[in-house]
Amino acid sequence: MTQSRTPQQIPVVVLAGFLGSGKTTLLNHLLHRSGGSRIGAIVNDFGSIEIDAMAVAGALGDSTVSLGNGCLCCAVDAGELDGYLERLARPSTGIDVIVIEASGLAEPEELVRMVLASEHPGIVYGGLVEVVDAAEFDETRARHPEVDRHLALADLVVVNKLDRTPDADRVLDLVRSLTDRTAVVPATYGRIDPEFLFDCRPNEERVGQLSFDDLHRQDGDGHDGGDGHEAHDGRHAHDEQGGPDGPEGRGDHAGHLHTAYDSVSFVSEVPLDPRRLMPFLDSRPEGLYRIKGYVDFGPHDPVNRYAVHAVGRFLRFYPEPWGPAEERRTQLVLIGSGIEAAALAKELQACESDAPHADERGMWGVLRYVRDPDDEAVEAVDAVDAVEEA
Repeated sequence: MTQSRTPQQIPVVVLAGFLGSGKTTLLNHLLHRSGGSRIGAIVNDFGSIEIDAMAVAGALGDSTVSLGNGCLCCAVDAGELDGYLERLARPSTGIDVIVIEASGLAEPEELVRMVLASEHPGIVYGGLVEVVDAAEFDETRARHPEVDRHLALADLVVVNKLDRTPDADRVLDLVRSLTDRTAVVPATYGRIDPEFLFDCRPNEERVGQLSFDDLHRQDGDGHDGGDGHEAHDGRHAHDEQGGPDGPEGRGDHAGHLHTAYDSVSFVSEVPLDPRRLMPFLDSRPEGLYRIKGYVDFGPHDPVNRYAVHAVGRFLRFYPEPWGPAEERRTQLVLIGSGIEAAALAKELQACESDAPHADERGMWGVLRYVRDPDDEAVEAVDAVDAVEEA
């Protein structure tokens, strides 16, 4: 089962949340602290005056695709969305990640379905991020009971504006109780580490391109957004100065916390047994949001290594031929919030197997998540259905 190496697919992140939760502020933060990565945005506003689109237009320029006339999920069908995604995914744009900022009135599951149903081979689902206003959470639930369903569907929940509520711990515990082992991230001013959502590329990889981080340094800001995180304790001080980036952006933001992520790196010279690895991937622990890297399945497929892309409940493998002189090993990075590094490493070590012979059916579980390039069906839609039925 040999395949040519798959070109890097661009993750498409759906950013959702009720009106006023801070989605545009979070998006602006990502734009200015992308670590050298280029973000393409599909900004959707409800109403004829596109305030949110104007708020990010200065940051993205031609990479912004603004959609008016109501909710994205109502006004644009899957075919039209493909057109917007195709525009941003063109190699000439140099885009590394696409963010769809939905209207506060949009239905997240419909947006997820549209992304999963996309026929564009250059993109891949990058997760549903639900933004919650901590200060107004109780009132939001009273007005919009469907928020509980949205939280159950989310791959990552950002509990924003924690500085504006006197009982932050109670709100965080309540939100966690409404999710299905989903990573729940506390934030103020929409500031979370971009590595939660995508891989930040070093500025040096962008020859001839001036990134937003470069612009900040030229202005004397001095903060380098491309932090080389390995493992974090949840938060770290952020030295960014405030600016007019959305409703929460008023005033001086110096010293505000920028929520970081926890990560676990796992490297093994011993092949992994697919029958042992799949139960781990199918029942990921609470707080684990992303898994990336490569797996060596040894005698189960001696020709290929398997690139892993896991976000929330979404999982996909990409078989790629080993290079002639390439060292065969498994290399994985697990990213989340509040994850137990030692426990995760122990579970992965338990997947190791140096057995010289392969179980002929051992790869069946893995192959379920290998997308046939000629098959447009996207198996991850089943994950949305499963949440809705739960």
